[in-house]
Amino acid sequence: MLTGRIPESLGQLKHLEIVLLFSNSSCGPIPSQMGNLSSLTSLYLGTNKLNGSLPKNLGLLSNLVELSTENNFIEGMITELNFAKLSKLKYRTCLIHLFLAYCKVGPKFPAWLQTQGSLQALYLSYGGIVDTAPNWLWKWASHIDLIVIPHLSPNVAVFTIANDSLSGEISSFLCQKMNGRSELKILDLSNNALSGELPHCLARWQFLIHLDLGSNYLSGKIPEFIGSLFYLKALHSHNNSFSGGIPLSLRNCTSLGLIDLAKNKLSGNIPSWIWERTHLMVLQLRSNEFFGDIPQQICRLSYLIVLDLANNWLSGSIPRCWNSISVMATTHNPIEDKFNTVVDYSYSRYPQHLLLVIKGRESKYSSVVLPLVRIVDLSCNNLSGGIPTEISSLFGLQSLNLSRNQLTGRIPQKIGDIEYLESLDLSNNHLSGEIPVSMTNLTFLSHLDLSYNNFSGRIPSSTQMQSFNALDFVGNPELCGAPLLKNCTEDEGPQGVNPSDGNGEILERSWFYIGTETGFVVHFLGVCGSLLCKRAWRHAYFKFLDNMKDGV
Repeated sequence: MLTGRIPESLGQLKHLEIVLLFSNSSCGPIPSQMGNLSSLTSLYLGTNKLNGSLPKNLGLLSNLVELSTENNFIEGMITELNFAKLSKLKYRTCLIHLFLAYCKVGPKFPAWLQTQGSLQALYLSYGGIVDTAPNWLWKWASHIDLIVIPHLSPNVAVFTIANDSLSGEISSFLCQKMNGRSELKILDLSNNALSGELPHCLARWQFLIHLDLGSNYLSGKIPEFIGSLFYLKALHSHNNSFSGGIPLSLRNCTSLGLIDLAKNKLSGNIPSWIWERTHLMVLQLRSNEFFGDIPQQICRLSYLIVLDLANNWLSGSIPRCWNSISVMATTHNPIEDKFNTVVDYSYSRYPQHLLLVIKGRESKYSSVVLPLVRIVDLSCNNLSGGIPTEISSLFGLQSLNLSRNQLTGRIPQKIGDIEYLESLDLSNNHLSGEIPVSMTNLTFLSHLDLSYNNFSGRIPSSTQMQSFNALDFVGNPELCGAPLLKNCTEDEGPQGVNPSDGNGEILERSWFYIGTETGFVVHFLGVCGSLLCKRAWRHAYFKFLDNMKDGV
């Protein structure tokens, strides 16, 4: 890996055609002498630690075809002075691939793009654009194959304008007329300020496999026509204001492997067809207004790795068939290939992300890490009954959150069998009994919350259990032992001793003392009574004592 500054002497190599310095640790500014490389066709400087501004004389490189400066610390505004002259070349060989992700090109759409008539791929993610798409974009972008600015042509396969603060309705840039069948596979409009309802023109993208509308201000009902996207594999519509129920037509999307509708205003029962998707791997419906119970059919989802139904109005008991979810029930189940079919697309550089709440924090998980995740979160509902013992058979589970429900009964004794469990939250329920000793086997456990229940007895002793904060056990008046300040009394005995065995030992010791004292009294009274009743014995006894005294 190269470090240090790019030498200025590099600009003396007049016949140099290709410079490949991407993915290193080069620092400092881009030397202005690079503008002297008149034969240069490809310049790749992406993913380094370069700073300063982009030299304006790079626009003089008449043969430049590919330019990559993304993922650096380049400052200043990139304007038409950097690229406008490239349109006046003798042979009109303008830029073909332009990578400017994380470079400041906003806040307006850069007008100099109009001069790049040969551009085939353009990356402007995180470009600081806060603007409504201008009209000239529609015609200019019609030839682009891979684009991250708001326009679609039939040839576009990947379209993303994520993370650019774009506002307005989607229809303003998705509902333009097209000639020919759309080849769009990936549509990512996430993390903007888009508003309004979903336009009907979305139905024309019949070959979509990945749709991400997350983190916008979209509202209204999820339209029925979304069920016409038969090839859809991943649907992200989290963090919007969608209302109503999940459309029945979505059952037509039989390839769905990922459904993320978290943080909306959706309501009604969770549709029964969802439990029929045996290949569904991610189901995230947290923070909505769903009600009803969780049916036993959930256990048909044998490939499920993320189940998040938290913060709804679900009621009833927790199903008891968890051992049927085979991926969670095994510790080493390679599903990378299965997961990759969910995010299958032609442009492998497109990132797949999912926001998950684990250990009380919301974090972003990439497609590299997601196949390794195993999560069940049913917190903040109105679930009742006990925790099913079958949940202990999910040996590969990493995070279990059943907090803030109305659960009763005891923690399953074999919960320690979930050896890879990292996070366990059972707080704010009505659970009772002792904390199972088997929990000392959870060596990976780093987040535990058993507060505000009715647990009793001594907290099991182990380095792992005593490493947690006392706040993780508060609200259990009958609970004692470290890390709580309340000490356990002797009659509570050491943890792990059978209570019946302890009681038997105490009873046996009590009878021993009673028998000893009774025997002493009986023998004492027998001797003294005999001396009182028999004068001859009394005289003989005292004579014996006198003889003993004389001998001493």
